[in-house]
Amino acid sequence: MNKRLAELGITIGRLPSGPLNAITDVPGVCVGHVSIIDDYPSIVRTGVTAITATTEPYWERGVFAGIHRFNGFGELLGTHWIEETGVLASPICLTSTFSVGVARDTLLAHPFRMGIAERFHQPVVAETNDGWLSDGLAQAVTPDHVLQALAAVKSGPVSEGNVGGGTGMVCFEFKSGIGTASRKIQLCGQTYIVGVLVQANFGFRDELTLAGWPIGLQIDGDAVPLVKRRDEGSVVIVIATDAPLLPVQCKRLAQRAIVGLARTGGYGANTSGDLILAFATGNHVDPRNSSSVNRLLMIPNPALNVAFQATADATEEAILNSLMAAETMTGRLDRVAHRLPSELLKTFQTQWMAQTRDAECINAEEVSPFQ
Repeated sequence: MNKRLAELGITIGRLPSGPLNAITDVPGVCVGHVSIIDDYPSIVRTGVTAITATTEPYWERGVFAGIHRFNGFGELLGTHWIEETGVLASPICLTSTFSVGVARDTLLAHPFRMGIAERFHQPVVAETNDGWLSDGLAQAVTPDHVLQALAAVKSGPVSEGNVGGGTGMVCFEFKSGIGTASRKIQLCGQTYIVGVLVQANFGFRDELTLAGWPIGLQIDGDAVPLVKRRDEGSVVIVIATDAPLLPVQCKRLAQRAIVGLARTGGYGANTSGDLILAFATGNHVDPRNSSSVNRLLMIPNPALNVAFQATADATEEAILNSLMAAETMTGRLDRVAHRLPSELLKTFQTQWMAQTRDAECINAEEVSPFQ
């Protein structure tokens, strides 16, 4: 069984993590998974992950949000309305490229089935392509699966790896899936949490970097067999914070996730869908209110640097945790996506640290040309 990155003694950045080191450290944020693993009549390795921003019904409480598109070969539905209004008033569903439509339609109908007569929201659904391991044309995800994911949302620890929307995903030619992390920050004398959840499905082996360490160059196909990707793949990143941010500040937070993505080896390739949504629960917005003035809170922009840092660090760790938690999986056409073995990481980590110490000693003995 693999361990999370922090359990191996590998830390990302200097900020402390939240109690669970998960997006659910943000009060009110809940996550639910439904995984679909079947071998008949088709080989299916897929699922749905649902995220809700509050414990209250989403038709009663929206939150401010912002989006960022680093590279656009993918889908994050519902973002036009977020760009227009700055408000997230929908659960967020993560699933397969082949299941975006059914997730969107189910989310659209959901409030009507819950007795809400008027339409107020645009469903938010994001995808990455699990077609290397799963038969997407089987269209295994049904409305019932989406409803089950919504019913399963809860606070507390978040399952990672081969679960939910991440069931069939592959990252850096290792098995991956869902990953999460969080950071605790101080803003204007108050303590807040920045949490991140990713669905990671991108990258080639030699690009993988772990805490500045080019591990992908050291784990070749002889050590762990390679996945023969057909393209660069994609990643969806969801950021949550309980800090009172306005929509434009949420967008700024979303942009900083790319720093964490880049540290792991992602660079936004031509056929990569690198899509980010950030939301902040520090202000409450009734999406159906049309008669009263809202009084809002706002963190001043000059104070946001630590939130940017937290976003980058938590994104980097969430991507790595998506690899650490995943287990080897066999899918369609007898394809096998192998796990990133934590025992191998410890061996290479020791070697890397020794090489770094040796290099530092050599550099210390050299005379600086600026002296």
